[in-house]
Amino acid sequence: MTTTALITGANKGIGFATARLLGARGWTVLVGARDEGRGRDAENDLIARGTDARYVRLDVTDEQSVAEAARWIETEIGRLDVLVNNAGIAGGWAGKPSETSVAALRTVYETNVFGVVAVTNAMLPLLRRAPAGRIVNLSSELGSITETMNPKSPMFAIASLAYPSSKTALNMITAMYAKELSDTPIKVNAANPGYCATDLNRNSGFRSAQEGAEVAVHLATLPADGPTGTFWGYIWTADSGEGGGNGQIAW
Repeated sequence: MTTTALITGANKGIGFATARLLGARGWTVLVGARDEGRGRDAENDLIARGTDARYVRLDVTDEQSVAEAARWIETEIGRLDVLVNNAGIAGGWAGKPSETSVAALRTVYETNVFGVVAVTNAMLPLLRRAPAGRIVNLSSELGSITETMNPKSPMFAIASLAYPSSKTALNMITAMYAKELSDTPIKVNAANPGYCATDLNRNSGFRSAQEGAEVAVHLATLPADGPTGTFWGYIWTADSGEGGGNGQIAW
């Protein structure tokens, strides 16, 4: 049976690049996207590249949409091998933490935190049917308390509340699911793609979407003896001010 991966927010950026890389491995890729037009465009693009791609309408902030997507996957495929929780937004940057409105915080958390929980819970029964399920949560180095409090780190200069704290919450969510599923073949890890040029940051990143996607693909294809409950990906070398390689990051 073909390995099947669901990627949320797969119509562009790191999500689409992840779908493309997994499709190149011969996997069936489920393109999760809330906008049908964009989702179909991504599906067709992937099919043109030789990938078995299928669009799945999925708005991570809508529990009915999430439930319908899970039912569709169960009916059409019967199981899920990999879930990549990629969908995310970057709002609430303006102003100091003390100036951040609860409404702005809630908007970011609906997608970056609550959406991940909703999708994971809905897809978990399908992942349990796979011989070796994998869950990859797209996080950020901005979610690392260690890095944001390190004076040598470029993250130290950032004092925004909504997006960084949503990724910190996502890291803890990753750890808690990893603990719950530690006695199963399912592995749960958080991915740090690094500062990639995507719509999320108006294409200001110094890494490509494909470089970010390679981090997600690594965690999606971990062997049976691979880690779980880790925060892994691009590492900034603070002493030299240059990018290092990939590896485990401090929470």
